[in-house]
Amino acid sequence: MDQPSNDLPSRLLLNLKPWRNATTWRIAFSGGLDSTVLLHLLAHLAKTQSLPALSAIHVHHGLQAAADAWPQHCQCVCDALGVPLQVVHVEVRSGASLERAARDARYGAFVEATQTNELLLTAQHRDDQAETLLFRLLRGAGVRGLSGMPRERALGRGHLLRPLLDITRAELEAYAAEHRLSWIEDPSNQDRQFSRNYLRHRVFPVLTERWPQAMATMARSAAHLSEAQGLLDDLAHIDLAGARTASDFDWLGLPSLALAPLAELSAARQRNALSHWLTVLTRLPDSDHWSGWDDLRDATGDARPIWRLAEGELHRAGGRIWWLSGCWLHIPPYVGVWADPSTALALPENGVLTCTGQIPAGPLHIRYRQGGEMMNLPDRGHRDLKRLLNERGIPGFVRGRLPLVYRGEQLLAVANLRGLSGSEQEGWHLHWQPPNEDQGLS
Repeated sequence: MDQPSNDLPSRLLLNLKPWRNATTWRIAFSGGLDSTVLLHLLAHLAKTQSLPALSAIHVHHGLQAAADAWPQHCQCVCDALGVPLQVVHVEVRSGASLERAARDARYGAFVEATQTNELLLTAQHRDDQAETLLFRLLRGAGVRGLSGMPRERALGRGHLLRPLLDITRAELEAYAAEHRLSWIEDPSNQDRQFSRNYLRHRVFPVLTERWPQAMATMARSAAHLSEAQGLLDDLAHIDLAGARTASDFDWLGLPSLALAPLAELSAARQRNALSHWLTVLTRLPDSDHWSGWDDLRDATGDARPIWRLAEGELHRAGGRIWWLSGCWLHIPPYVGVWADPSTALALPENGVLTCTGQIPAGPLHIRYRQGGEMMNLPDRGHRDLKRLLNERGIPGFVRGRLPLVYRGEQLLAVANLRGLSGSEQEGWHLHWQPPNEDQGLS
């Protein structure tokens, strides 16, 4: 049974107890019923409780004309409650799913706004959790998806918390009526071309007519599945531990795993471990696209298989799998003359190049491998660069990015490779810092 609305403040405080030491509680305030109740509850609790600083953030998607008036409404509500409001305008990218694109834009704004030791509070409730479970079930989700919305997770530099997940929509409506709150009714919430609206307005009324506790039991199932996902995550940590070995190419700064320990696992444990590892890197593939992992794993030793995913690619090289994204997915632009080798050179979309020791006489030029390059080694004479890279086991995806230093048509050095990166006799070396996350990685 639903509990009385006058019990909401104490239940909310209990859910927020572990987060009382945060510097800021920022409410994601759409102006709708749910976030209006959450904002009102917290603003009134702040009058009698010692709470972190409260603020609100409203994301304006610009998808419908009616929404242009919502920031002003939200500002009036926040002013009345004495809560600072930040309004963020976002651009929703066109795509197959408008719902997903709007959500991605909204949460992108939340990530930007959430700083260290700050908490973003969103107002999803128990009915939303039940809808999420059924929606994902109809899409064929696995345990992770069916565990529903997590109560809390990392967000930006801080955390996101959903403190109303054990509270029903009816309880929120009762609280709003009791306190005579006003809120925005989003016209799009009635548009049944959107899947969630169809479930809310057409499917759940039929379900709850036959099974009145359907919302509660489905939310409880999501909690059970969340616990099961926690166990699967524990297993993934165990299985990934053996694959997180050191590599000769850790200096690349790319996420990678040793392949052999993964290949020894059952197929289900392989998928579980990889899903856990990939979650922070990309959207996970659906069941039909996991054949790409089989092809990557089972390719012959001299093959260069690639598994393309939403935000990047998995490559296989040197007995490892490597995650590439951003600028690593294409050849860097041509560089040309290195005008002042005594200072670091920012390579377009390819990190930074420095020369240490006695700077060689110039002028020096920076190029990338095209094929057919030869290099004169003091103790070995002229050698084909391809063979030299093979001897050192350089992954194929790195070879076209390694900075090469030329004087005229003479290849003087290949950055970072022992014995090739400069001259011991002349006392200089070429060091390359590959592009990091700030320069285009995931």
